[in-house]
Amino acid sequence: MTIVPKGYRFAVAAAGFKKADRNDLGLILSVGPAVAAGVFTTNRFQAAPVLVCKQTLADGPVARAIVVNSGQANACTGEEGLANCRATLEIIARTARVRPEEVLPASTGVIGAQLKMDLWDAAALKLAGSLGRATPMDVAKAMMTTDSFPKLVARSVQLEGGEVRVLGMCKGAGMICPTMATMLGFALCDADIEPKTWREMLSYCADRSFNALTVDGDTSTNDTVIALANGASRVRAESKSDLELVRQCLLEVCQELSYRIVQDAEGGTKVAHITVTGAKSHPQAEAAARAIGNSPLVKTALFGCDPNWGRIIAALGRSGAEFEPDEVVLRIGGVLVFEKGQPAPEDLDALLAPVMRHQDVKIELVIGAGRGAFTLLASDLTKRYVEINADYRT
Repeated sequence: MTIVPKGYRFAVAAAGFKKADRNDLGLILSVGPAVAAGVFTTNRFQAAPVLVCKQTLADGPVARAIVVNSGQANACTGEEGLANCRATLEIIARTARVRPEEVLPASTGVIGAQLKMDLWDAAALKLAGSLGRATPMDVAKAMMTTDSFPKLVARSVQLEGGEVRVLGMCKGAGMICPTMATMLGFALCDADIEPKTWREMLSYCADRSFNALTVDGDTSTNDTVIALANGASRVRAESKSDLELVRQCLLEVCQELSYRIVQDAEGGTKVAHITVTGAKSHPQAEAAARAIGNSPLVKTALFGCDPNWGRIIAALGRSGAEFEPDEVVLRIGGVLVFEKGQPAPEDLDALLAPVMRHQDVKIELVIGAGRGAFTLLASDLTKRYVEINADYRT
């Protein structure tokens, strides 16, 4: 049974934005004002809900509700798209009995199409009937697009004043290489916590989870992660030890969700854990890991269970990271593959064959004696990925 933070209610509706009789609209409502934080896409083309949500949070760190729809991205839709987004907040606010400025929007779907505004009023009535009856899993399912399974994680932690809970949900399987967060993700907490501290926690956790994964090297126009903390547990997170416990709990939730995104990569069969250490700086380690994780040649080798380590070394060499080639050490699944500028003398194909058949493949690179380090989760690239994205709009 899912551990649900206190003071939250959920609703879903089948609005018909893309398909009939499928829930594609979700609402998360806090019973009282919640401290709110968000991280967003760095894509220069930012969808209307991203722009509206960022402005709302800039005006004040408090919210009551999150509304999420699938089937309509409301991205690259100009002033009409912004006006439509704000109009949906008016509709949802009436349904939830809150103020429009207390509702944070998120959308996912095809870029370029305007919202089907005629469907929102009817959908709002369905939401009202569902409020309090739906579950977090229902909302997680409603925001799916090409996901093959819903992604929901919950944890609890004991603080000095009692138990607090953290629940996270997200959607995402393709168009994923974020430099902010992920496609759409929501974290709910019932701790009483300061707004500035909550914002810092979310940023910290996003950098170590949603910012440390890749499926296909693409960053969406709609990427959004929103975190709410409503204090409904009546447990104050204030001491240094309590704050660290909450941060670690949130991090665990975000990292588990990140893993599930890569696990669910469109057609994906592998999760590569790419760790680079010894770099001259953390950004250089990240650049090296991303060059490997985003390489189509590395990805297709993973899919084919082909221990073609040369593709990893070649990707590292073009990454822009500074290193001496003779200092590089590569291990795959714990097996020494490359050092001192040449491959290990063993029968690598035979040693690596069982390693490459696993779903999780560890790729470890030491590229010097520096302190820079980074770990990236990356998917493989499959025939199914091409099929899904070739037919996405049909």
